[in-house]
Amino acid sequence: MKKLIEARDSKEAELINLVEVLDTLDVSAEGFNDKFDRSKALHIEVKDLNEKIEEAREATETLKAVKESRNDLGVEDEDLGDKEAIVEVNEPALYRKEGAHSFIKDAYSSRKGDYNAQERLNSHQEYEARDVGTGAFTGLVVPQYLLDMYAPIARAGSAFYNAASKEQLPEYGNQIEISRITTGSTTAPQATENTAVSETNIDDTLLTVPVNTIAGQQDVSRQALERGGGSGFSLENVIFQDLLSAYYTTMDSQMWTGTGANGQHTGMIQVTGIGAITYTDASPTVAEAFPKLANAVQTVNSNRFAPATAIFMHPRRWGFFTAGVDTTNRPLVLPIGNNPDNAVGVGEAAKYGNVVGTLLGLPVITDANVQTNGGAGNNEDLLWAIKLDDLKVFEDGVMQLKFEETNAGNLTTKMVVYGYSAFASGRYPAGAAYVSGTGFVPPTF
Repeated sequence: MKKLIEARDSKEAELINLVEVLDTLDVSAEGFNDKFDRSKALHIEVKDLNEKIEEAREATETLKAVKESRNDLGVEDEDLGDKEAIVEVNEPALYRKEGAHSFIKDAYSSRKGDYNAQERLNSHQEYEARDVGTGAFTGLVVPQYLLDMYAPIARAGSAFYNAASKEQLPEYGNQIEISRITTGSTTAPQATENTAVSETNIDDTLLTVPVNTIAGQQDVSRQALERGGGSGFSLENVIFQDLLSAYYTTMDSQMWTGTGANGQHTGMIQVTGIGAITYTDASPTVAEAFPKLANAVQTVNSNRFAPATAIFMHPRRWGFFTAGVDTTNRPLVLPIGNNPDNAVGVGEAAKYGNVVGTLLGLPVITDANVQTNGGAGNNEDLLWAIKLDDLKVFEDGVMQLKFEETNAGNLTTKMVVYGYSAFASGRYPAGAAYVSGTGFVPPTF
């Protein structure tokens, strides 16, 4: 306590001198603000020291009182020897509900130098704790199932199907016949008057498009349907939504790679006469792949005599383009928001399933159903340039059925999703072209 008093007295003396100096200075005088700030700081320090001195005095008085009490009781400070003193204290817990003292308050006060609070803590620090965890309340602390936040299975979706032209499926029949004019009329200058003019008989070839069925089902117990879920939640809707998601993903995949046999649509890769460009490259780059894409676009222009309207690629190929850089490591495909100049393309790297950007002035659509098992290594993906309105998807809606009688003896409900569709992928083979080859193996980044 002596050192505290000396420190307090020293700061008080400094404060008094400062106050006397400030009384002689004008507020605008140089150094006034610094001296004034120092006087305020000294005032706070003196106040803190006074509080500590007071606490030390109280601690000294308490120790004195303890000694006097021990003297009155005849308690000596020396070792008790071989005898063990056992003192039983039968008193209520100090830190209890409705008690006069708070454990938290005493813990805080003891850190601030409160001797009495420290004494109370020392006197009651040995105790046996019997804490109860959630395991003791298995019927009260129960898991909460967030039904409305369930996570459906991730699927590739149907970006190509969504972009293609749709037509109403005819009411009857299991195949559609579309006339393709394969031999057209001709015209030519008439050589001389009254001589025969050019004549070529127009002729067509029928394009036969089968009506195929895509379907899926789930057998579900009535108990699951009637007792599953909760208020405002329908397990039946979850199952039907999953079936519908699978239906459209399959439809999209069929439009790319269907074989045309065994109830499958004729996918784009199976159409004879589509433009095919080969990109062979052991170390592919965007700069080297870009001319191949341009070749696919011009192939449609040159053979269909009409422009492609969209570019399709797998998400990994779009990642390849957005990761491309020039010789000074500047990106070649930039976000639209950057207002790029002289960029190879624009778009967003973190998008999927719709238009993600543009290349060669055409919208780029990513679809994970695009073939990725091409080539000798079964690991090449394809990049497509397509005139979308040349393609026709005929459909009559998707049906959702629930049969409760089929296996009623087992209380089983059959839930079915199905749809009829026809895909005319071969109306204009020249309206599409693709790029493939070793340059389109899985990219490295």
